[in-house]
Amino acid sequence: MQHRIVVLGAGYAGALTAGRLAKRLHRDDVSVTVVNAEPDFVERVRMHELASGRDLTPRPLHGVFAGTGVRLRVARVTGVDVDRKAVAVTGADGAEELTYDTLVYALGSGWDDRGVPGAAEHAHQVASRAGALRLRERLAALAAGQTVVVVGGGLTGVESATEIAEARPDLDVALVVEGTLGAWLSAKGRTHLRRVCDGLGITVHEHTTVAAVGADHVTTADDRRIAAAVTVWTAGFAVHPLARDTALKVGDTGRIVVDGTMRSVSHPDVYAVGDAAEAAGPGDRPLRMSCATGVPMAWQAADAIVARLTGGKPPEKRLRYVQQCISLGRGDGLIQFVTADDRSVDSALTGRLAARYKELICRSAAWSVAHPTMPLPVRRRRRVLRRPTDTPHPAAPVPADA
Repeated sequence: MQHRIVVLGAGYAGALTAGRLAKRLHRDDVSVTVVNAEPDFVERVRMHELASGRDLTPRPLHGVFAGTGVRLRVARVTGVDVDRKAVAVTGADGAEELTYDTLVYALGSGWDDRGVPGAAEHAHQVASRAGALRLRERLAALAAGQTVVVVGGGLTGVESATEIAEARPDLDVALVVEGTLGAWLSAKGRTHLRRVCDGLGITVHEHTTVAAVGADHVTTADDRRIAAAVTVWTAGFAVHPLARDTALKVGDTGRIVVDGTMRSVSHPDVYAVGDAAEAAGPGDRPLRMSCATGVPMAWQAADAIVARLTGGKPPEKRLRYVQQCISLGRGDGLIQFVTADDRSVDSALTGRLAARYKELICRSAAWSVAHPTMPLPVRRRRRVLRRPTDTPHPAAPVPADA
């Protein structure tokens, strides 16, 4: 008679949702299964560090969920049937189907080449561990004086360019920005970012759009050619097209439209968190794709699921922003404080202290994932209310390593 919860994806949002559910619900009443394509938790906010040559601490998901009762399936999701409440996955043992009572969709996003000719064939990306490792290998093979061009002036582009320039001062690093460098930042933030880029020798091409990517160059919209032994593409993220192929209501970008509790507006037994969810923040502005958004989304979704299963009141607090944390190499950083709807204010923290602040934020997020269920007495876990609509089904066996 267990209520089956299936969580698709074990990034920051998915892993935190699963852990929070396991912590708050009684295991006799609920089974929580996490499906993830990789056996390890990936600190996506550190992929630019990995690409630049820094070694990261491995975080196997079996270890993350050990002792929690959460079942881990290392498999790739190939389909979701929200009408039948079934998920198709393919793992080491082949294809299989998982059924659910509640689904948490947290498959995240990947890089978006924007359809620019040559980008998919020639550019590198840091949106995944595999992509970061391929870039790491390519950068290591570059000789002194060769050019690396980072396309995209957002957070990922700025962090990638500064990290590479600091790790490899012998390379010629360039950053291509469609508008003004750090246009979204405060005056103090823009000034500091410019100073850091100048100090690291980064050439900044402002008001420049890349129209094509070649094997050894990029071509701009005004037909200029910029040499590039390596092109790093950071010009945006796109969600997996899987959600579009379901009956779920999705927005223009393919993200699942959810309410304030991260519940699908079209299918009440489906929740979406992280980059895959389209949720409204203060001022009804869509929340941006980021770890800063995914973590509170996970808390909100888990607490809403627990409340609805146990007869409580779902949370109604609207998510808001406080700051944007930007690393500028290992020894410098920028903390841009923002309004609730993510607009920069005059206040900003810069320099080494900001770098330490950003590092603390990254470590805290990873620690939260690695410790999903801090000690909580079983008697304090909430029991699921049985409803006439609950359908009995056999409980899945719990693996020995769970």
